[in-house]
Amino acid sequence: MENGAAKPVIVAIDGPSGTGKSSTSKAVAAQLGLSYLDTGAQYRAITWWMVANGIDIEDPTAIAAVAGKPEIVSGTEPGNPTITVDGTDVSGPIRTQEVTSKVSAVSAVPDVRARITELQRSLATSAEVGMVVEGRDIGTTVLPDADLKIFLTASPEARAARRSGELKGADVHTTREALLKRDAADSSRKTSPLAKADDAVEVDTSELTLQQVIECVITLVEEKRAGK
Repeated sequence: MENGAAKPVIVAIDGPSGTGKSSTSKAVAAQLGLSYLDTGAQYRAITWWMVANGIDIEDPTAIAAVAGKPEIVSGTEPGNPTITVDGTDVSGPIRTQEVTSKVSAVSAVPDVRARITELQRSLATSAEVGMVVEGRDIGTTVLPDADLKIFLTASPEARAARRSGELKGADVHTTREALLKRDAADSSRKTSPLAKADDAVEVDTSELTLQQVIECVITLVEEKRAGK
């Protein structure tokens, strides 16, 4: 690293789905030259593996018994964040409705969280340039010592509108109900619930464009870097 280069900075971005978390995290990482990690994709990947291997999603014991089996590899390039399971590219399959509907149940199993959290920590600590890590429990559980913690929020209506736009023609009301159900599941689970860290900066994105959210986060990161 050349003299005068910024120190590596670890940025944790948490929040529920539909707040612009992924788009913001990728753009911030790309613009600041940081690595990027989508932790939700890792939980989706292990869920996809469970479904593909016929594991009973309703049985936490069955899930826990095989949590260590799949080999999950995450690419950390913000422009092209790849993810493979046992060498297979699963970036498409993990976004299906089947996986989406089961990811909360799989993610709630402590053995799964322990396995994935360990994976996330090793990726973050080995990121030479620093990393933007997005998820639901990064600032509270995975990386409690992150240099900067940001918690993105938005009204259920704004989130449903965005998410249904992404889902091409999905009904906003149905999407809103699904989001609220997912929030409830993620916020009430015993292990590493979705929660805002005490020292996180909360950014309400309801009335902001994606570009405004990106600019806001970049400013926060640059202020943190300058203060180091």
